[in-house]
Amino acid sequence: MARISTLYLLAYNSFQAIGWAVSLTIILFNLLSTSSVTGTFTSAGTLICFLQSAAFLEVIHGAIGLVPSGVLLPMLQWSGRTHFVLAIVRGIPEVQELPFVFITFLAWSIGEEDYRV
Repeated sequence: MARISTLYLLAYNSFQAIGWAVSLTIILFNLLSTSSVTGTFTSAGTLICFLQSAAFLEVIHGAIGLVPSGVLLPMLQWSGRTHFVLAIVRGIPEVQELPFVFITFLAWSIGEEDYRV
């Protein structure tokens, strides 16, 4: 059973690492091609919304004991980030072109990539 859970966690973390690497590439390509921080949500928002929603599995991993993190801290991180990206950024079109979306998505992409690798 331990081997199956290890393989599953390897697959999950690989999926997330590749997804965040792709989002970082998209964000940087958008920055270089437009010389602007606007358009980040348009170019990478759907992928980041998906990756962040899928990160709920980290709460489940802690709940069923696959990882020693417990439930509370992953749930707090997931709920805060998901509320930000889905309710605020995705839900309010005027917010999508603000510079803090670029800064946040860039920081998340770099941070998640560093965490996963």
